[in-house]
Amino acid sequence: MKPDIKSRSRRREDPHKINEKISAKEVRLVGDNIVMGVYPTDEAIKMAYEQGLDLIEISPNAEPPVCKVADYKKFLYEQKKKQKELKANAIKQEVKEIRFGPNTDEHDVNFKMKHAISFLEDGNKVRAYVFFRGRTIVFIERGIDLLMGFANKLIDDGHAKLEMEPKREGKKVVILLSPKNPKK
Repeated sequence: MKPDIKSRSRRREDPHKINEKISAKEVRLVGDNIVMGVYPTDEAIKMAYEQGLDLIEISPNAEPPVCKVADYKKFLYEQKKKQKELKANAIKQEVKEIRFGPNTDEHDVNFKMKHAISFLEDGNKVRAYVFFRGRTIVFIERGIDLLMGFANKLIDDGHAKLEMEPKREGKKVVILLSPKNPKK
């Protein structure tokens, strides 16, 4: 079976309207080497062509639409570069897990709290859970109390904020904490 010729040759549609594709009667013009203001679309296109550039609609929902006089390929390159830079600067956040048993001792809770604090200071979320084995499921209230005590200590010390209340998921009771002041 041969692929459809139209689907192969179809070019991806441009994200912006340029030059004659702009349908508004008048546009607000911005850019270098031009007098900013509201112009009829035909006149704005003519001004762009005189400079050897394109008229690019950058804000179609404004009244009147905002258009920029610039080289379209260069404009796309700069947009792509800005997107890449924003993505690189975004905070990457992981979810770290801490596991307890229903009969976990106070010393062990404090030890695991130190790990949770370091995770939160690094800007990661902490998913703490109590895992019930076999008949220990009857101690579900003890597990919820353990998690709430753990969370309250972190919240009171100013390290975390509660993102999800204790919730039962099968043989686990889970709580989710996020950093109070995420690292930038």
